[in-house]
Amino acid sequence: MPSHLSADRPAAQPPGRGSVDALISQARRLKGDMDAVRRGTQSDGSDPQERWQRALYDLALHQLDDLDEHLAQLRDGPPPVPASPEAAPAARAVPSAPRRGSLLSRVGSAEWNLLTDEASWSGELYQILGRDPAAAPLTLDELPSLVLDEDRPRLTAMVTDCLVDAKPIDGEFRVLRPDGDVRTVHMMGEPVLDTDGSTASMWAVLRDVSELRRSQRAVSETRDSLQRHRHRAQAEHRLAVELQEAVLPPWRGSLRLPHQGPETLDLAAHYLPSSASALIGGDWYDALELADGETLLSVGDLTGHGVAVTSGMATLLGAVRGMAMTGTPPAQLMAWLNQLLDATVQPALGSAVCCRYRPTTRTLVWAQAGHPAPLLFRDGTGRRLHAPAGVLLGATSGAVYEQAEETLRPGDLLLLHTDGLVPGHSGEEEGAVNRLLDLAPRFGEARTAQDCVRMLVEEFDEAEREDDACVLVARVTA
Repeated sequence: MPSHLSADRPAAQPPGRGSVDALISQARRLKGDMDAVRRGTQSDGSDPQERWQRALYDLALHQLDDLDEHLAQLRDGPPPVPASPEAAPAARAVPSAPRRGSLLSRVGSAEWNLLTDEASWSGELYQILGRDPAAAPLTLDELPSLVLDEDRPRLTAMVTDCLVDAKPIDGEFRVLRPDGDVRTVHMMGEPVLDTDGSTASMWAVLRDVSELRRSQRAVSETRDSLQRHRHRAQAEHRLAVELQEAVLPPWRGSLRLPHQGPETLDLAAHYLPSSASALIGGDWYDALELADGETLLSVGDLTGHGVAVTSGMATLLGAVRGMAMTGTPPAQLMAWLNQLLDATVQPALGSAVCCRYRPTTRTLVWAQAGHPAPLLFRDGTGRRLHAPAGVLLGATSGAVYEQAEETLRPGDLLLLHTDGLVPGHSGEEEGAVNRLLDLAPRFGEARTAQDCVRMLVEEFDEAEREDDACVLVARVTA
């Protein structure tokens, strides 16, 4: 398109070739750096946030590719205007198609002379609109024939404002190409004024932004998907927290058993959430006074996180309480819990330890299912109770569980916990037990069970925790 001299400003001069080459080099270096970052973030596409990031990387790379190409156009100058139909066939050849995956096609340009009603199109504009370069360019009155019906009023308004009110054109519309493909075209243009201030012609630069808009929609859709995923995760988290708080005893200090006669146990418990995940796990703790005067102590962990796991934990805890109230001994209780998990629609694994404390004889009867054994602290030292046989809940059908007995003394302290209480030792029971047993001298100086729980929280709650954990402390008082 030839340069114009408007009445109010001179035509801009093209930049020097050397400066454009420098911009091209910078764009290519940035493109290489961006591609290296993108390659370092490969994923399987299952995470919405990763899909959104990947779409943004791809969009940025495509735009840098097109920036490189457009800078090359700027350096090399405008493409030739198609020759008349009588020109040689070589001069009327259709320009090469844009490379596959490009977000922006090569820029096309046009001028419409209002005095002679003549039009001049660049070769790239023919390609963008899918027109035969041998055909005459369309006039402003004919141009809307290529535009979709719903977009024609927008194009008409832009052209009218430009010609009548000298407003610059900056807008988009969709065109239907002869091959049936619908393309989105961005148009920027200005009126060219005559010496008397009247509009003599209109020039415009048009580019195909179809791929760009598709990529932007992909980014927007993945962003919306990520937001929906986050909102759903937040809703599930709130539900899991509410369910957990509704099921677990809301203990914030020492635990009081409401109907017990003379107090025989000083109880305290605490739930420690994971620092590595916002999801709620299936850990539980419980203390319940039974009808025969005994006390039920239990902790457990259902594998996994989320609402389904928290709901499963609530089911198990309810079953534990119900069976304990009927007088079921710990070993039989574990066998029935295993049968319950084995019969669920969604298979799950869990671990638990269940104790019945008989205050008249200070006898502790307990059983475990793949769970860390209780720790007994006495006279400033601690030891792990010898665990009776018992496999994980849900691991095998018809599992048989054993139970053990331990006679306690006044002043003894019993610590029940789930795996993960000691950060950095998940799955390493021996190391976690040794860390806990090292607290024996401090426990010996503690006055209440709540003091012991506070020590545990101070000792282990600041470090990075891979999993949720629960701790229950029972101190024999009489």
